[in-house]
Amino acid sequence: MKVFKLTLIAATVASLASPLAAQAATEFDNFTPQIGDTTPAVNPGSATPYRLPSPNFSQVTIADRATQNTLVPGSNSGNWDMIAANETGPDAGRYLFMPFETGSAGVQRIDLWDTNYNTRTTTIVAPGTKGFVSGDASTWTPWGGYLTAEESWGAGSSKGRLFEIDNATTATANGGNFVQRTILPRVSHEGLAFDKSNNLYFVDELNGGSIYKYTSANPLAINGNDFFSAGQTFALKVQAGGQFEGTSGAAITGTSTWEAITDVNGGVLAGISTLLGDGTIDGRVSADSTLVKGTGYNRPEDLEIQNLADGNQFLYFTTTDSDNDGNTANGRGRVYSYNIGSSEVKLFADSNTKDAATGLAAGSAFKNPDNLAIDAEGNIYIVEDQDGGVEDVWFALDANRDGVAESVSKWISLTTAGAESTGLYFDKFNPNKAYINVQHPADGIDRTIELTAAPVPVPGAVWLFGSALMGFLGFSRRNKKA
Repeated sequence: MKVFKLTLIAATVASLASPLAAQAATEFDNFTPQIGDTTPAVNPGSATPYRLPSPNFSQVTIADRATQNTLVPGSNSGNWDMIAANETGPDAGRYLFMPFETGSAGVQRIDLWDTNYNTRTTTIVAPGTKGFVSGDASTWTPWGGYLTAEESWGAGSSKGRLFEIDNATTATANGGNFVQRTILPRVSHEGLAFDKSNNLYFVDELNGGSIYKYTSANPLAINGNDFFSAGQTFALKVQAGGQFEGTSGAAITGTSTWEAITDVNGGVLAGISTLLGDGTIDGRVSADSTLVKGTGYNRPEDLEIQNLADGNQFLYFTTTDSDNDGNTANGRGRVYSYNIGSSEVKLFADSNTKDAATGLAAGSAFKNPDNLAIDAEGNIYIVEDQDGGVEDVWFALDANRDGVAESVSKWISLTTAGAESTGLYFDKFNPNKAYINVQHPADGIDRTIELTAAPVPVPGAVWLFGSALMGFLGFSRRNKKA
């Protein structure tokens, strides 16, 4: 049974009733929820690494590490991570960008308009440039730049840095202008997300890490130099603050506030900010200040922003190692929602959320939520980070958009030994295209996979229905998606 579309008729009618709505519709939510784990093969060739939930889905490799290093030896250190695209500006939607999550990290760009497999992918920041390590975060900026950052930070470390490439679409090989943005406090970065007011959210991926917000003094800046020239960083404090999920603690939810950890110019806030030797601020220690009491989540990782019909937005974030009872055999990890308008934090999904395939709690099948993605209709997808390639991407159904999922469903499942899925990204210009990376597989060949959801063929008999019935069905489908 196809549980996420009303009917083929309704889908067809919606496209007739509103061409603009049809352009924003996606077929990625039209699938049969999967059951059971995959058994990763030692070396399946990796070119088609996913078990798909619909005959109307397809997958194809659009870039791979082996080819890159054959064409330009040593250019690609692998472990391709989070994906972003040039969502604005000239040729918007043409390029994908992703960093390398390695000890000598760089950044590559894939030209989706280049039909030549051997020329479409270019390393624009060479591995090891400016000592860049553990590249993870990846997002396009409101002014048209590309941001990435290091998932590496600790006491005495020189890492935990945020970088911008301000010529990301035009850079030639190794020609990316790689600029460190020092105003952001140092943390172990993963997710980055901008809200509609151009606040920049980020996390500290730590067992006890906080959620942060940077508010620029120049939110409408047209370049990164001005956006990051002055601004204040805050840590999220839920209820009384100072909590930590730990490995068996309850979900941390409720009303929240943003507590400043820098001054309005990004400098030291007396009695709160901890200044490092290079003049930057330690975001981790500052958030833990007794005058701040930032809430500590258990390995917060990715961030995504969802736009609601009423103009409000939700911020979603994962906590990969949080757990209800300390028993990882029955599931581990949570996804939270933060209502930007009301400042309320809710538990969006965890192992207790209903699995749509069984009607029971997802349990041990739902483990280590890591990356997040949002499709053209605002649906949330949750990418696991499990060991040995036994890993799923889950579709979360939140029909009333209240920030709490009614159910989760296995959407696609990885079949490649040793691998991890990263960076799921839904194309902003084609609602039936998505991209996902397969990093560190056993065969060593990282890949970027393009996923396509083809519309379901419509039976000719549909056209025999009257226009009144069609209009009604179209109205019903749109209300279900609202």
